[in-house]
Amino acid sequence: MPLTPADASMLGRRDFLKSSALAGTLAATGGTVLTACEPQSTGTVSVGAPPGEFELDEITIDVLQQRMASGELTARQITQRYLGRIAEVDQAGPTLRSVIETNPEALEVADALDRERAAGTVRGPMHGIPVLVKANIGSADRMVTTAGSLALEGVIAPRDAFLIAKLRAAGAIVLGKTNLSEWANFRSTQSSSGWSGIGGQCRNPYALNRNTSGSSAGSGAAGAANLAAVTIGTETDGSITSPASTCGLVGFKPSLGLVSRAGIIPLAHSQDTAGPMTRTVRDAAILLSAIVGSDPDDGITSAAQNQGAGDYTQFLQLGGLRGARIGVVRKQYSGYHPATDQVFEEALIALKAEGAELIDPADIPTAGTFDDAEFEVLLTEFKADIAEYLAGLGDRTPHRTLADLIAFNEANRDRELQFFGQEIFLMAEEKGPLTSPDYRKALADSKRLSGSEGIDAVMDQHRLDALVAPSGGPAWTIDLVDGDHYLGGSSSPAAVSGYPNITVPAGFIHGLPVGLSFFGRAFSEGVLLRLAYGFEQATRHRRPPTFRPTAALEA
Repeated sequence: MPLTPADASMLGRRDFLKSSALAGTLAATGGTVLTACEPQSTGTVSVGAPPGEFELDEITIDVLQQRMASGELTARQITQRYLGRIAEVDQAGPTLRSVIETNPEALEVADALDRERAAGTVRGPMHGIPVLVKANIGSADRMVTTAGSLALEGVIAPRDAFLIAKLRAAGAIVLGKTNLSEWANFRSTQSSSGWSGIGGQCRNPYALNRNTSGSSAGSGAAGAANLAAVTIGTETDGSITSPASTCGLVGFKPSLGLVSRAGIIPLAHSQDTAGPMTRTVRDAAILLSAIVGSDPDDGITSAAQNQGAGDYTQFLQLGGLRGARIGVVRKQYSGYHPATDQVFEEALIALKAEGAELIDPADIPTAGTFDDAEFEVLLTEFKADIAEYLAGLGDRTPHRTLADLIAFNEANRDRELQFFGQEIFLMAEEKGPLTSPDYRKALADSKRLSGSEGIDAVMDQHRLDALVAPSGGPAWTIDLVDGDHYLGGSSSPAAVSGYPNITVPAGFIHGLPVGLSFFGRAFSEGVLLRLAYGFEQATRHRRPPTFRPTAALEA
């Protein structure tokens, strides 16, 4: 049965898209696979005591580099501290369930990088920096790549994703894999964001009974809780920006083609991308600089190669908002939550105070008109793209098609379908090939309506540098019975067009973070970083979580 327009709209803006306790003990001296998931109750889950102070809380990449350069810390010591914090916070303490597994080779890698530093070689700003990556990003090591699904339990990727290879070359330490909304939240119309068959339900560190949003739920929660220096998520529509907003992070979805998709479990190739989820704009710029690049296994990156800026920190400057023309997008992307609207209005005042010229309103003329076309594209591409990905795993998995995954879920209903179904899988299975006229029309329509007749049109009309809108509302309560209680968000225009989008902490509602999104033309990353940095430095809304059992209003 097809979705109604209201259903499609809800799906499209909920997480990636509009559309158990972890077993074992993690030793601070090494990594452990944390993939066993016990059945979960739909009722209240007890949580441990709030964790104590942490030496590396809110530490930045620059400060870590300074401490390693001075000899105060080594990469091994930093890695050990993060592994210990994961053990304390993610399992024994509040049990965030944000990390599915840690890298058993992390300390060995750290030791090698320390030896390089001692010999006078520092590869760059990511040298010795631990990074957590989403569990749909392939790594050819001793960690699994599952998209959170039991169908891929134990599967190790045949090769590193291109961005993982880039991280390793830059000297980063891949610390582990983060939990996510299973299959990037493209399985059910009534899912709970942040739940996966392997990882269980991820929790928001600002209020443990509340959702992280998704699908990069674990990257959002772990980054907010200081379980790694930085994290990486992936986005099809909102999966970076939404959890970053609800977890008080900077989340940067780059332009399509700037970061290679190769080696990442796909949802839809015309919108998928990976990007930074960090506690500061500068860390996002450093991390983005490390993962961009042309990849022969992803042709779209060759076309984008000349659009890259190399070192994205060059765009970070105080006073970066002065003289900027910023369009205020209100239609459909505000008005769904009064408290969020108030934070938005206060953010606009801050932008003006820093010298920005606001064009208000500067609504996207096609807002809301491309939701149905987008959903048609995602359904069709997922069926084709997941089959191609599964074929590339060879004998690592018996599954070859979406139909195989559907059958697996039915056969393992007690573990995979105990809280919600696979309605989206079933809809996608009914779609034809990528050559079908319906798909081709939907793809052309969605790109035109979101891009040339959407973002580009309003920016041309008002001669804008960027657009601004609320990223989304505050985190909702976890509900494994009825699913997400999503209010709204602004991710879709940039997601569907393939244009960049960055969210920055903008304030709090009853102790729950909400973000402000800057988005604009294709490959305008430098402009967006300049504006986001200016807003961040002027307002400094980011603050670490306190691991409350509930939101401040409920306490």
